[in-house]
Amino acid sequence: MANILILGGGFGGVVAAEWLAMHLDDEHQITLVSRDRQFVFYPALVRLAFGKCEPPDVSIDLRKTMLRRRINFITAEVARINPDDRKVIIAHGQVEGALNYDYLIYALGRRLASSLVPGFYEHAQHVLNLEGALKFGEELKQFHEGRAVIGQCAGARLPVPVFETAFALSRMLEERGERERAHITIVSPEAPGLQFGDANAALAIRAALDAHSIDFLPDFSIQRLSSGTAYNDAGQSLNYKLLMLLPPFLGSSPAAHIGVTNNEGYINVDATMRVTGTKRMYAVGDAVNFSGPKLGHMAVRQAEIAAANVAAEIEGKSKFRTYEHEMKVVIDEGGGESIYMKRPLWTEEPTSVRQGGFWSWAKAAQEKYWMATHS
Repeated sequence: MANILILGGGFGGVVAAEWLAMHLDDEHQITLVSRDRQFVFYPALVRLAFGKCEPPDVSIDLRKTMLRRRINFITAEVARINPDDRKVIIAHGQVEGALNYDYLIYALGRRLASSLVPGFYEHAQHVLNLEGALKFGEELKQFHEGRAVIGQCAGARLPVPVFETAFALSRMLEERGERERAHITIVSPEAPGLQFGDANAALAIRAALDAHSIDFLPDFSIQRLSSGTAYNDAGQSLNYKLLMLLPPFLGSSPAAHIGVTNNEGYINVDATMRVTGTKRMYAVGDAVNFSGPKLGHMAVRQAEIAAANVAAEIEGKSKFRTYEHEMKVVIDEGGGESIYMKRPLWTEEPTSVRQGGFWSWAKAAQEKYWMATHS
């Protein structure tokens, strides 16, 4: 019997646990450790902020979902990993102390480094969790005129909610008859072509922004905030009345001390999703050191690869599956329109860009399918 421990209750952890439960014999023990009992469908948080759905529509009880699939579930905070002894140290939660494992899948995501931007806690709103989205939603109700600044700091690597927030804000103001009284500016530490790695993608986004009269301010890396003003690294300032800003991110800390991370704390893995320099340890999702944006569909695919290779190890197979790093993005413009982009990130192939109402429908259908199959 193998004891498989999975850390993290996001897309990567949930998919890895479910894949193993479906493909391994019942004699093996699968345990998922998550900080929260609640799973949140993060791509829907922009819609939540704009009142297009309610918290129960985008969250599920993870404990009930896992137990139905014969997966043990523990609500706890992971303190550190000891791969030599195959132990995970739990700081607090349902259990405290050490959890032993035979195989480990690390899916703890990344952590907010908001402290790197002085004034962030006091002045910025975000859409990174339920509480943040709901709080930003209250700010939206009070915004009727002036400048709205929507953006991300250097190191966030999460451009989709930035653009979707700007488009949704433009639509909301149009519906209120207040669009001409407000100015929407997207700020970014880099140009759109660099965010998505392709000039064609940049052209599509620029055209959509122009259609909504949204300004794009590239190379504006926000370093600090005061009430009503954002400052970049060159000392330039930008005034705002409404601010939605994604902070810098770093890799999660429990693996920082074992010598398997880069200088930002992201875990080094090979194409099988095995953590380099370790045995029987895999990592998936936002926690890993891969190029490009950090997206949910990447975590899902990586989790499937890691789970399949854990199963192969358990069953003594010599053939392992490998991951192909690929970006698939749907940016919902609102009003039924959207931009779809697909690009391999480990080759020089150009980005495939499509636009139209189908992609909005497809994105909504994917969300409904995920929530229906996990609730």
